[in-house]
This record gives sequence, structure tokens and C-alpha cells, in this order.
Amino acid sequence: MRTTLTIDDDLADSLKEQARLNNVPLKQVVNETLRRGLFQAAPGESRPELDPKYYKRILDEEDIEHYLRVRDDIDAANLRRIEEVVLDQEMIERFHRREQ
Repeated sequence: MRTTLTIDDDLADSLKEQARLNNVPLKQVVNETLRRGLFQAAPGESRPELDPKYYKRILDEEDIEHYLRVRDDIDAANLRRIEEVVLDQEMIERFHRREQ
């Protein structure tokens, strides 16, 4: 069956580029792309990538992970500084004991 279809220029350019890179006909790239899109989710199944809340949740999770990494780095750095101060204090106390 032949059907005339109008595609936005940016999509057409991307499909043409993909066809050129893979050295296959444009028709094949368009059909494969449509099949992937149509069968990616069953009818009635929600597609989270189309929901803005999906991206907000990902960003929130990334913010939390970033915070935890930074917090752990800061805690580790503070712990090292505390250890250095304690060692310095012990060294000072030993020095004073020797002088007495």
C-alpha cells in the first residue's frame, strides 16, 4: 500500500542522515523507526518518557545522588582534617612532655 506522508523537515533530515550512514533506503529507516515507536509500548501502557513528571523524578534522583556524593566527600575531607588536628595535638603534647 502506498501512502503519502508529510514529515517535519528536522525529522526528515535525521531519517535521511540515518539512511545515509547505514547505507540503506530511506523507506527502510522510516518503517523501522515507526515500528520501534509503535511497538515500544503496548496500547494503553503509559510511556514515562512522554510524561514531564518522569524527567522531574530523574532530575530529583540525580540531585539526591549528587548531594550524597558531595556530602560523603565533605565528610571524608573533614574526617581527614580532624585526624590531622588530633595527630598535631598529640605531637605538640609529646614535645611539651619531653621539655618538662
